[in-house]
Amino acid sequence: MTGRPPPLLLGSLWLGIAVLYVPILVLVAYSFNGSALVNVWGGFSTGWYVKLLHDDQILDAARLSLEIGLMVATGSVLLGTLAAVALVRFANFRGRLLLTGMVNAPLVMPEIITGITQLLLFVSMLHVFGWPHRGVTTIVISHLAFCTAYVTVTVQSRLQGFDPSLEEAAMDLGSGPVRAFLDTTLPAMLPALASSWLLCMTLSLDDLVISSFVSGPGASTLPMVIFSRVKLGLSPDVNALASVIICAVGACILLAGYVMRRTERTRAVQMQLAERHPAA
Repeated sequence: MTGRPPPLLLGSLWLGIAVLYVPILVLVAYSFNGSALVNVWGGFSTGWYVKLLHDDQILDAARLSLEIGLMVATGSVLLGTLAAVALVRFANFRGRLLLTGMVNAPLVMPEIITGITQLLLFVSMLHVFGWPHRGVTTIVISHLAFCTAYVTVTVQSRLQGFDPSLEEAAMDLGSGPVRAFLDTTLPAMLPALASSWLLCMTLSLDDLVISSFVSGPGASTLPMVIFSRVKLGLSPDVNALASVIICAVGACILLAGYVMRRTERTRAVQMQLAERHPAA
């Protein structure tokens, strides 16, 4: 179907965009507010950004959240990819139904239930084994538990649409199983792996409920610090911090979209060349 979309559909689209992005634009604008009152405009000022650069609590929390996010995203992609390959390539093995249920459970489990159960688990393990102490380690383990599920589902859907005959053809041409997987299957999985890594990074940086349950002294993530400050009332320095996060996330999304689009174009060109010049 071509032509101009109906006015009702177009209006609904713009309304949805306005609901999503107008509050963000307002927040960014008020981050340059010179007044200490968040709802009173006191003139343009970048003072809150300068104050943010000298806020050790915020900077330490942001650094900790980034470190945890990097570890969680990388570990989740590795574990989730292995689980997805097992579920797609091996249809019949003992425990497959159990593994499928364990993968899907974190997707529908309320975060508060997950946080409570993991807290009880870590307390019991500390009592029995003397490890782990609540802190960065427990936060990483907890985030890995639910982020791996998202990676498994994403990569699994990508693998189910992949033609296994390409990997078989690579092995017929002399490649071993590992080399054939790296040359054929892995490039096809790259968009799913990249999106899964970004999703896990976002989920880890955004998590508040589970981190609040399993964290310990000296292990306050950025969402925990922001929430503790917002409980006392909104302030322009929180607006400045949120604006920085929005810009960083937006830049990462644009970069990831560019890389994924370029990868897809390269694959499309390679497929066209292969169709025009088939091997003898």
